[in-house]
Parts: sequence; structure tokens; C-alpha cells
Amino acid sequence: MRLEKSQDFTQLFSQKCAEHGLKITPQRSAVCAELMKAKDHPTADAVYKRVREKLPNISFDTVYRTLLLFTELGIISLVEGYGEQKRFEPNLHQHHHFRCVKCRKIFDFESDTYDQIAVPKEARNYGTVIHKRVVLEGVCARCRRT
Repeated sequence: MRLEKSQDFTQLFSQKCAEHGLKITPQRSAVCAELMKAKDHPTADAVYKRVREKLPNISFDTVYRTLLLFTELGIISLVEGYGEQKRFEPNLHQHHHFRCVKCRKIFDFESDTYDQIAVPKEARNYGTVIHKRVVLEGVCARCRRT
């Protein structure tokens, strides 16, 4: 039976903290809870604003360091900022991205074809590929209408 995203995420958070001897603090739990609910690819500032609603005294630095720690532990991944702020990815399941060049939103999509894409020989010359993610850029449907 497949666990729900929130159960997956909570279990991964607890497991990784235990593996690395890290305490599950209220601050880490609050960041985890906000990431669990995230439907977007939030910046550190966006996560900070969401967490502050529940923990008004939390600092931006604490949220940012927690996001970087979660990235190091493999709880979340970093989405390249494309010259903008770093964004954080709570969805660790294999998927790809469509990035709107107008509103800068990033949308997740799945594709068996892209999952199976062959790694070019030239890319293999740099090292061993451990993850593949295709990023498509264009104008999203919402921006096309405006």
C-alpha cells in the first residue's frame, strides 16, 4: 500500500533526523509541516512567511538553515533558481518541470518517456548520472490568457 505524500514526508523527516542524531525541534517540525502542504516550489522567504504564522518568533536564518539541512539529508531537493532565488522541492518522486518564463511558476509533471531518456555520452564524460530531471520552459496557460 502506497503512503500518502504527507505520511511519506513525515516518515522521511523522522527517519533522517534519527539517522543523523538530530532532534525533532518545533522549528524543524513547523518547516516540515509547511513543506508537506506546499503545492508550489517555495523560496526560503515563502516558507519563512508561512512558518511565521505559527511560530512568530522564528528567524529567517533558522528557516533557511533548516531548508539547507533538509536538502543535505535528502528530505527535499533544491530546484535551480535560474538566476533567481533558490526554490525547494518537497516532491522527491520522479518527475519533471515546466517553468513559465513570464510568471516564473514551476509546474511538476510526470513522463515515462522523459524518465527513460538516454544520457548522452558527452554528459557521461563528466561523471556518473544519479538523477535525471527534464526542465521545459515556455509560457503557462494562465499567462497566455493575459
